[in-house]
Amino acid sequence: MPPDGFDLGRILCPDSTSTIELETVVPSGDVTVPLFWVHEPIGDGFLDTVRRYPTVDSVTEMDVFDDRILFRLSWDASQDQFFQCILHNGGHILSATGTAEAWEFELRFPDHESLSEYSSCCEASHISQELLRVYNPTDPGAGPWYGLSEPQREALTLAIQMGYYDIPRECSTSTLAAELGISDQAVTERLRRAIAAFGRHTLLTAERDG
Repeated sequence: MPPDGFDLGRILCPDSTSTIELETVVPSGDVTVPLFWVHEPIGDGFLDTVRRYPTVDSVTEMDVFDDRILFRLSWDASQDQFFQCILHNGGHILSATGTAEAWEFELRFPDHESLSEYSSCCEASHISQELLRVYNPTDPGAGPWYGLSEPQREALTLAIQMGYYDIPRECSTSTLAAELGISDQAVTERLRRAIAAFGRHTLLTAERDG
């Protein structure tokens, strides 16, 4: 989705060098509280711009790492038609990453009918989005890479091939970071999310099916 295509995208509008990643979204009445990471560098005036947005109640710095900062945003989600289309059709946000060019979401719906209703809701609200792929998590083998995004798959595959999970360990996250062209902390985070996604689409799905 383009950043100006939904309310939260307009609120969290990074500059051309930053990346924003939603950690979690916690509904609380009419107010939704997302935790989100801003990967360095953070543009001058970013927080002031966020705070001035009409539907924002507050934005608070929660944690700081070498290359990213975790924030807590309290805002009125009832004005965001995109989030309302997700909520009203039983959808859940599994992951979301935004840049100055586009936001990419992974959403889960209880069934195909709910997905269709969500799409109709977005169309009626004139929300512009591009659907990249649809898969059924109850049949992981039919989906692309068991729910892994392409960067997650690349990082996890490289880590396995280079012996990161061997005993004793054959490489470090610094080595992986150099190969992937990202920071050490970003590698750790990407592997963590990759393993969580893989487990969600394999182990937990198998337990539910059982």
